[in-house]
Amino acid sequence: MSTFDPTKILPHQLHRVLLSAVAPRPIAFASTIDKAGNANLSPFSCFNVFGVNPSTLIFSPSRSGRTNELKDTYLNIKEVPEVVINMVTFSMVEQMNLASTEFPRGINEFVKSGFTPVASEKIRPFRVKESPVQIECKVRQVIETGDGPGAANLIICEALMVHVNDNVLDETGAIDTTKLDLVGRLGAEYYVRASGSALFTLDKPVSKLAIGVDSLPESVRLSNILTGNDLGKLGSIQTMPSLAEIDNYISSPEIDLLKSKHQSNHSLFIQEAHKMAQSMIANKHLNNALLLLLSCNKLISTNL
Repeated sequence: MSTFDPTKILPHQLHRVLLSAVAPRPIAFASTIDKAGNANLSPFSCFNVFGVNPSTLIFSPSRSGRTNELKDTYLNIKEVPEVVINMVTFSMVEQMNLASTEFPRGINEFVKSGFTPVASEKIRPFRVKESPVQIECKVRQVIETGDGPGAANLIICEALMVHVNDNVLDETGAIDTTKLDLVGRLGAEYYVRASGSALFTLDKPVSKLAIGVDSLPESVRLSNILTGNDLGKLGSIQTMPSLAEIDNYISSPEIDLLKSKHQSNHSLFIQEAHKMAQSMIANKHLNNALLLLLSCNKLISTNL
């Protein structure tokens, strides 16, 4: 593996490594205002939500890596400690990108990028009408991590009001992820669209303990066919099959088929068994997949 020692490379090189590796990141499209009432709008991908009691959202308008200048967003928040965090969708991404331009201080990015400002209910900065989720926040704390190029300025916020477009809600009133069409930030010029085939679901682990990958036979753990994801799914099963269940499965049609094709070739027998098990796993038949694998192991150990 290549290694990078942060003390031995330049800040812009470390920036490239870290922001390419820690991705995708959500985007805080931050709307602020200075004490004179001038609006500012700028996107920041060093952002996330960290708690709900109290609600805690943090983003960082870092110092410029090139000039060490402070962002207008940071300067505004020091004057007026309030911010609207607008979520960014694919339909907004080109205008958002335009708003990231380093316009001179005092220039209104709402005007430059063509977004529509909407008055907030509890704070002074404007919301972005085109965003389906707009979070009015007060700033609880600002943490400056350094004074050199690329140093972070952590803006720790608390949500005072959340506005959600009805078009992205499901029938229960919850946000429907499939309707949001959010955009995430990666390294360099790359972004990702969180919609369509890019979305997938995982069954949450149950409250009862799972058997774990370590409970699987070595021949299964070291399979050259089953992937880490396959093993993770098998390891999520709550209990190992009993000896009686394994003995019963040995007479199943799947085992009979494998024996008829590869009884004289143990290697091909195992290889095809693992392919069959992988197909079962893909179709969420986890218990049968594990029974198949354990049954084949027992047959091999007894010379079929």
